[in-house]
Amino acid sequence: MPLEGIRVLDLTRLLPGPYASLMLADFGADVIKIEDPKVGDYARWGEPKIHNYSAMFHSLNRNKRSMALDLKSENGKTIFLELVMTADVLIESFRPGVMERLNLGYEVLKSYNPKLIYCAITGYGQTGPLRDVPGHDINFLSYSGVLDLQKGSDGHPVTSPVQIGDIGGGALMATVGILTAIIEAGKSGEGQFVDISMLDGTISWMQTTLPNYLATNERPVNGELLLSGGMACYEIYETRDKRFLSVGAIEPKFWINFCKVIGKAELISQLNASFEEQKRMKMEIQSAIEKKTLQEWVVLFQDVDACVSPVLTIAEMVEHPQILQRQMIEEVQDLNSLPIRHIANPIKLSRTPAIDFRNPPDLGEHNEEVLEELGIIRDLK
Repeated sequence: MPLEGIRVLDLTRLLPGPYASLMLADFGADVIKIEDPKVGDYARWGEPKIHNYSAMFHSLNRNKRSMALDLKSENGKTIFLELVMTADVLIESFRPGVMERLNLGYEVLKSYNPKLIYCAITGYGQTGPLRDVPGHDINFLSYSGVLDLQKGSDGHPVTSPVQIGDIGGGALMATVGILTAIIEAGKSGEGQFVDISMLDGTISWMQTTLPNYLATNERPVNGELLLSGGMACYEIYETRDKRFLSVGAIEPKFWINFCKVIGKAELISQLNASFEEQKRMKMEIQSAIEKKTLQEWVVLFQDVDACVSPVLTIAEMVEHPQILQRQMIEEVQDLNSLPIRHIANPIKLSRTPAIDFRNPPDLGEHNEEVLEELGIIRDLK
């Protein structure tokens, strides 16, 4: 597998860090979860559960091993340092300074292993006035300005059902940073510190709005943004059966086809009309869309290039032919030979694809195994 031979020590919990290490584990990296012996990864204990652990924990922690270590004890630290000397990558998501207080910060660890790639995922990074402030996804979106742009028709900011800052700004940026550092280490023979701020990562996603502000100093007006419902060609419309149809007909060729199918050819020339006119057009289009059911519109647009899609429920999505063909929802066997469905890895490599080869670990399941690899057997308390 592509990352076979790469050992990753994962001290993270919950979502951003485990998602990043999952991306590495799925391609063969030896990911060892270093967990507190008493509680472990908090995500284990959520609901709903599959057997003993939460469904989210199962989804995020396949292909990993677990070692329960008390990093506050001298014996635990000693074993951890021996692990560090065998590792290529370490990922942690504590607030800045926590690892230093344990005397396990980057400067200490690189003295044991100069090739170590140390990735810290935090809310606001290792520097700046917010470095010590706690935060969650909603806070990163707030500071980035995304929530100010993400408003409903009543002008109230709308929270996201997926974690943009945690996964997009944190986990994926960490994965890219780690892989970049691995490539560089192959040239220099040295590791480095990878400083990932979930706020920074969220800001970097604002490629369709922020560059315009930086160029003009004009604040984007909610409701007038092209990709935020400001134009009739990029909107969500309600059907007769109270379902929804999404339209992304930005390009003229798609807009022409869309207008013809809904019987509004007179709107073709109005693609780039004023925003006041766009409001009127949206009302006119809505009056046309609400005359048919979602399925009727799906049939009418089936063979038409117009960037029109049904808004699927989760239940519909997991059974959709596209999702099934891409095998994005996989069924695997757990330790009790019972089937479990989980989210597959989205990165499709032609020769060395991601493989599901190990069930999510019990807390401390691989203690003895890892210690044997290190050539030591000790009491971990």
